[in-house]
Amino acid sequence: MLTAFARAFKTPDLRKKLLFTLGIIVIYRVGTHVPIPGVSYKNVQACIDNQSQTQGLFGLVNMFSGGALLQITIFALGIMPYITASIILQLLTVVIPRLEALKKEGQAGTAKITQYTRYLTIALAILQGTGLVATARTGTLFSGCPVASEIVPDQSIFVTITMVITMTAGTACVMWLGELITDRGIGNGMSILMFISIAATFPSALWAIKEQGSLADGWIEFGTVIAVGLVMVGLVVFVEQAQRRIPVQYAKRMIGRRSYGGTSTYIPLKVNQAGIIPVIFASSLLYIPALVAQFAGGNAGWKLWIEANLTKGDHPIYIATYFILIVFFAFFYVAISFNPEEVADNMKKYGGFIPGIRAGRPTAEYLSYVLNRITWPGSLYLGLIALVPTMALVGFGANQNFPFGGTSILIIVGVGLETVKQIESQLQQRNYEGFLR
Repeated sequence: MLTAFARAFKTPDLRKKLLFTLGIIVIYRVGTHVPIPGVSYKNVQACIDNQSQTQGLFGLVNMFSGGALLQITIFALGIMPYITASIILQLLTVVIPRLEALKKEGQAGTAKITQYTRYLTIALAILQGTGLVATARTGTLFSGCPVASEIVPDQSIFVTITMVITMTAGTACVMWLGELITDRGIGNGMSILMFISIAATFPSALWAIKEQGSLADGWIEFGTVIAVGLVMVGLVVFVEQAQRRIPVQYAKRMIGRRSYGGTSTYIPLKVNQAGIIPVIFASSLLYIPALVAQFAGGNAGWKLWIEANLTKGDHPIYIATYFILIVFFAFFYVAISFNPEEVADNMKKYGGFIPGIRAGRPTAEYLSYVLNRITWPGSLYLGLIALVPTMALVGFGANQNFPFGGTSILIIVGVGLETVKQIESQLQQRNYEGFLR
């Protein structure tokens, strides 16, 4: 990987793309530390230093924003609204025929769906920004902090609207920065910003584990976490690269005096076909009842039960529900993103077949059978990886921000692998030697 980056900086056009990407990353990181108008920066820092905030409801958004959410900055919402909008549009593409037709139109249809995603992102940013401002005004964003209710000193309508507009504009700016990286930089812009946001929280989380440790001033716990992290990265790389290759043979066709076809290829079915989406779905779904209970008044029985069982990451009911939801959404997302019947029809149309399997319906049934078989280990793997922070919390008292595990390690490894692959593919295009040297 380091060799690929060194060679990339020696290539002029790749060097420009890498420097452009680094410049956008610097702008993004600066924006995560600029507070929005109407917020008392001193009180926010006092609550963060107090380390008494409850991050259960906002942990995922705070991680995707690189810690900007709890600091209530202009990029507080980060790229979470765009991720949510992209997932919603992807699901609606299967349900709404109009969107499905747009998807099949090629580049023009994809551009239209991207435009819809932008509009939905702005709408979600307004909704989430309003919720964040309301939470900050009531003081529930930092539970137990003495000055939590003084984070927003001026609670007038004008100041509230200004805060929501500022955060919405920040989300639009983040979306624009991500698209600039995609067009003029290296890799997928949104994935790169997501990678940077999560990686930015690693040093503070690791140092917090060292400060909380008791063996050799915390250095033993610190070293143990680093060792566990390396093992986790190796495991995630192994599973993310694992795939079942189904051989496909194309029959020969004679057109005039020329022969076409007769080639062999394969269909790569990844063990983790769903990627990180099931973990995000499960986390978002579990946040809904906790969020409703937080804003509900009184001491109703259902509210107390949710607060006791579905808001604490180390509770057995929370762990079991989270794991089951991840497994369910893994199968659900694979079912809507990979259509065996469509693949079988395309193979039949172009004269392709799986050796030993008849074309048409038997091929679709065989693909469904193989997909279900490999989705089981993939879904169980996702569930176990997502529960690593909880196991660390229960096992040796690490805080909820245990860095090597859950959504963070999956995203960092996945984005890192894809970015390095893109750099290597562009290097191969420029350093192709041919037959003669």
